[in-house]
Order: sequence, then structure tokens, then C-alpha cells
Amino acid sequence: MYKKHKIAVIGLGYVGLPLARLLATKYPVVGFDINQNRVCELNNGYDSTLEVGNEILQEVLVKDNPFVIEETLAAAILNNNKESQNEVKSGLYCSINLNDIKQASIYIITVPTPVDKHNRPDLTPLYKASETAGKVLKKGDIVIYESTVYPGVTEEECVPVLEKVSGLKFNIDFFAGYSPERINPGDKQHTVDKILKVTSGSTPEIGKVVDDLYKSVITAGTHLAPTIKVAEASKVIENSQRDVNIAFMNELAKIFSLMNIDTHDVLEAAGTKWNFLPFKPGLVGGHCIGVDPFYLAQKAQEIGYYSELILSARRLNDSMGAFVASQVIKLLIQKNIPIKGAKILNLGITFKENCPDIRNSKAIDVITNLEEYGVEVTTYDPWANPEEVIDEYGIVCLPQLSVSHPDSNEEFQKFDAIILTVAHQEFLNLSLNNFLKEGGVIYDVKGIMNKNQVDKRL
Repeated sequence: MYKKHKIAVIGLGYVGLPLARLLATKYPVVGFDINQNRVCELNNGYDSTLEVGNEILQEVLVKDNPFVIEETLAAAILNNNKESQNEVKSGLYCSINLNDIKQASIYIITVPTPVDKHNRPDLTPLYKASETAGKVLKKGDIVIYESTVYPGVTEEECVPVLEKVSGLKFNIDFFAGYSPERINPGDKQHTVDKILKVTSGSTPEIGKVVDDLYKSVITAGTHLAPTIKVAEASKVIENSQRDVNIAFMNELAKIFSLMNIDTHDVLEAAGTKWNFLPFKPGLVGGHCIGVDPFYLAQKAQEIGYYSELILSARRLNDSMGAFVASQVIKLLIQKNIPIKGAKILNLGITFKENCPDIRNSKAIDVITNLEEYGVEVTTYDPWANPEEVIDEYGIVCLPQLSVSHPDSNEEFQKFDAIILTVAHQEFLNLSLNNFLKEGGVIYDVKGIMNKNQVDKRL
């Protein structure tokens, strides 16, 4: 019976909100977040991450805490009050008030797991979220973690925090589960309900409860892993595998560049074989692929193993911003365009196409490396929030691009080079020559334009 669960989702970002919205179609759900502005916008039916459409969000929103509504419903059933039984039985309410999630029986933690400036795992958000859950934890409750971590974090790092704050005993008074998120920001086809979900629990019985919970809303189905550590490991290797494969493509791009061969032409030819994997070179950023491999490598090092392949792939992929910048500079030199003071238009600052997420964007590496050559870089991205870009990276991002100067009718300054860094759909509709000086350079990092329209592709 769906109504046996009252669910609190802690963390309402790119992962937490879509999950909370989905669960709220069948369960009473309270979403908790420490960002008051975020909570206000969600309760007003708007998601600035664009992961959940406004109409879809508004369909599940309720004005009051659905846990309270659920208690009213239970009382009505006992009293055979049919009119009160028509109260809302499920729905989503977002809050910054800890008291609003006290009545939950299942807590799902969906906070980010970043790395620090030395690329070491930073579990601070997980610790703080665990403290939050621990303050309201009761006997019989289940805490499920979705954040990407190395094997052992849930039981060895998070559970002790829950025990300390709550005063309860693990697997006696309360239980844990792990079900790794597989959200792909900006992807409207592979939404949370359409991605098969790996589940696990701290006991076989709790594993079944966790699996049944997700199975009730995930149309793609679930896979119940035998242990929490297996589920944790399965997630962290997913993105590590992609990182290694993309690193191979990036190394090929460097090799073929020296040989004056178009990498994309090579991949198109090789792709005619049935079992050739369709990876492409590019900038590897974001909160998953550019971060998660460090979690596995760190854990490996702690147990005495140095991960050569994973860390080599990370170093290679992190070097691509500098490589792209050097390629553009070489093209400018070949065309006898003075480097000092050259004006370059960078198209894109988000970490991937058709998505407003700027976290760990590697476009900034291209920009900073270009600026070291003494060029002036202008960045345009119709998806990014300019205020967030300034706060995160300290650079100005144009929200729109026009052949006219934004403050006058004068013709806008044209550029010596244009770099297509992010493959936003809007960029395919731009007439780049309108913004390019005669004889200027067009460099396509993503390889989405016709090669006859550009000077070079990564």
C-alpha cells in the first residue's frame, strides 16, 4: 500500500527535485532544502534547473504539509468520514523547516558529492545532510542515500553520523539503503522514471522495502543489488568507464591533430564496425564524469592500490581546455592574426549542451588558458544564469548575442576567432560569419558543425 510511506527528500537540486516530484505522484512527500530561494521558487511552481517542467511540477504541489493531510485522512477513515477522505492523499511540499520532515518514515538524501581543490572527495554535504536526518530520525525509519560515493561511504561514514545525532542503533532502531542517482541533466528522454534503478538495503528485508519503493514509480524497473557496497561501486564505475573511454578519444584527437587528420572523420569510418563504441572527444566536466573517478581512485589509494588508468584518464581529460586554447592560438598564428589583444568569442559556459548547469564546467579552462596568451575573451551562453556565472567563475556571460551593440545602434565588435565550446541547439542556428572578422577562425570543440564551415574540429 502506497500510503504506508511518508517520504522526505533532502536536497532539491538536479537529482532531488525530479525524484521528489515522481514519488509525490503516489506518496506524501516533503522536499527539504537549506536554500530558501530554491524552496520558494519550487512552491511557486517553478524550477530554475529546468529539470521539471512547470506544469508537471504544479500537478503534484500541495499548499500544506502532506504528512499532516495524511494524518487527517487516517482519522477520517477511522471515523468513516467520507467527505474528509477526499483530502489530498499524495503530493509534494517543499520546506526549509526541519519540523516539516519529522513525521517521515523514509528519508532520501540527494546532495552533491564534490571534490576539493586537490581533487580529494569532499563528503561535507553528506555529513551535514546526515546530521539533518539524524535530528529527526525515529525507530523504524529508513535513510536512503543517492549521492555518488566510493564503496563504504554509506555504512562507514554516514551511518555513524546518523547514530551519533539520533542516539539510535543501526540495523536495530533504524536502517539504511543506497540507490544511486542516474539523472542526466538536460535529457528529456531519459528521465528518472525511465532509467532502470539500482537499489540496496542494509539488511535483505530492508533491501526489499527499498526496491519495492522505487519499483512503484520507476517504469523502467529496478535491480536489487546484494549489498550497499555493491550498489555504491556500481555507480562510481559507470562514470569512470565513460571517463576512460572519452580520454582515449581525446588522446586520439591530440595524435591526429599532429598528423593533420580530422578525428571525427576517423571515428565515422571506424564506427562502421558493429562493435565500435561511439564515444567522441571533448571537454569532460560536470558534477559526475569529471568528479566521480576521483572518489574511486581515492578509496583505492587508501587500501594500497594506485589506480593508474583512472587517474591517467582524469589527467588527460583535464588537459583538454589547455589543448583547445593552444589549437586556437596556432590557427590565429597561421592566419597572421596578432595574438596580443585578439578578440575571441566563446560560445557556451555550461558543462553540457541544452542545460543551465554550470558546475565544474571545463569551458572555463578554455577561457583562462586563452587569456594567458593575452587575448580578450567574450562568452555567450543563452542557457546560463549570468549572475551564477559571475559568482562561480568571476566572468561576465552575455545572455544574448546581437550584431548590434547592446547599448547603442553601433555595429557590434566582430571577433578574430569563434570557439563553439558547448553544443547548445541555439548555436546551430547562429550565422557565425556575422560575428567573425574576415579571415577569422572558427573552432568546433563539439564537432557538430559541417567541417566545411569551420577551420578545425577537436
